[in-house]
Amino acid sequence: MRLTRKRLCSFLIALYCLFSLYAAYHVFFGRRRQAPAGSPRGLRKGAAPARERHGREQSTLGSEEWNPWEGDEKNEQQHRFKTSLQILNKSTKGKTDLNVQIWGKAAIGLYLWEHIFEGLLDPNDVTAQWREGKSIVGRTQYSFITGPAVIPGYFSVDVNNLVLILNGREKAKIFYATQWLLYAQNLVQIQKLQHLAVVLLGNEHCNNEWINPFLKRNGGFVELLFITYDSPWINDVDVFQWPLGVATYRNFPVVEASWSMLHDQRPYLCNFLGTIYENSSRQALMNILKKDGNDKLCWVSPREQWQPQETNESLKNYQDALLQSDLTLCPVGVNTECYRIYEACSYGSIPVVEDVMTAGSCGNTSVHHSAPLQLLKSMGAPFIFIKNWKELPAVLEKEKTIILQEKIERRKMLLQWYQHFKTELKMKFTNILESSFLMNSKI
Repeated sequence: MRLTRKRLCSFLIALYCLFSLYAAYHVFFGRRRQAPAGSPRGLRKGAAPARERHGREQSTLGSEEWNPWEGDEKNEQQHRFKTSLQILNKSTKGKTDLNVQIWGKAAIGLYLWEHIFEGLLDPNDVTAQWREGKSIVGRTQYSFITGPAVIPGYFSVDVNNLVLILNGREKAKIFYATQWLLYAQNLVQIQKLQHLAVVLLGNEHCNNEWINPFLKRNGGFVELLFITYDSPWINDVDVFQWPLGVATYRNFPVVEASWSMLHDQRPYLCNFLGTIYENSSRQALMNILKKDGNDKLCWVSPREQWQPQETNESLKNYQDALLQSDLTLCPVGVNTECYRIYEACSYGSIPVVEDVMTAGSCGNTSVHHSAPLQLLKSMGAPFIFIKNWKELPAVLEKEKTIILQEKIERRKMLLQWYQHFKTELKMKFTNILESSFLMNSKI
């Protein structure tokens, strides 16, 4: 009997010890188990801080995730993962065939680097004296430098291939750009540089003769020229059209789409915030809006004098107008192409573009016959093109009949097109550089 009790007590003690060990295991080790994998939204949310960049703006007041295209998200994630692996493999194995440095000495350089290349800059501070970044596209590794401290002769040049981004819009800018070209010419002569391409913010009348002597086809050293506006020089051989882009000089940010940007009902039919020049089509536009009372349905804020810089308040008002309007009215200025077109695309607001040629030397080229806006048209821009603002009332009347779901699909199409537009430009730019620089290096 005593033996049976002793065995029972031993069994109970052993059972208690086992239970204690089991409980201790769950307390100290159970929480270390990996949590179940999150949804794609959860993964994006967790990754967001690592992708954050200065000037990149989420267009929503809350913390909504960008997921405008539910059905495409899985494919998009897989594509991004595959692309990331390809870039990682290239960067780790060092199998790039071309190293190119970009000197950004005009504001359109930021559009190229941050908007088209989706590159980062260090430091984030836009007022910094020196900013730089790196990116790999195709077989090319790019390094980008910009800022007031980027001065000829005051930094080391350690690459053979250079892209110089310059402003040639007016006389003072041309003088400054010429100094850079003369500096680059000297580097070529002393064999510190082998290949040079220029991205040029051209004159709005397409009067760019000043750069002609520097082009290789004219005995100079600039092998490739990427130029804004519908220059008749464009031949897609050594001269290519480049987009004007957004007004980075006014700190217009990189905009990331949000759910609300795509799906919300927008309170305004259209918007126009800009300068009204005397005896211009913009003046006619204002009269037409007022005549039909559509100025009450649109966000309209005209001003008499052009302002080169934005205040924080005026920039916010402008961005709000784009975000809250279904259409953005884009009358011509000195040139048909304007920053407003690309800024409207950033916010999913359909550009209504005045499709007329302006005064000057711009026009059709040997390869394109659809001026103005040949680059945008050749890439299938889903805009509303009109020849005269007298057509606007009919456009707005039709707009009033479109249901929200149709507008959502239209915004989706615009945002997808704009992303595709920038991606295509990045790849085309890189392919042109690789074809020219690598081929000429073998000669």
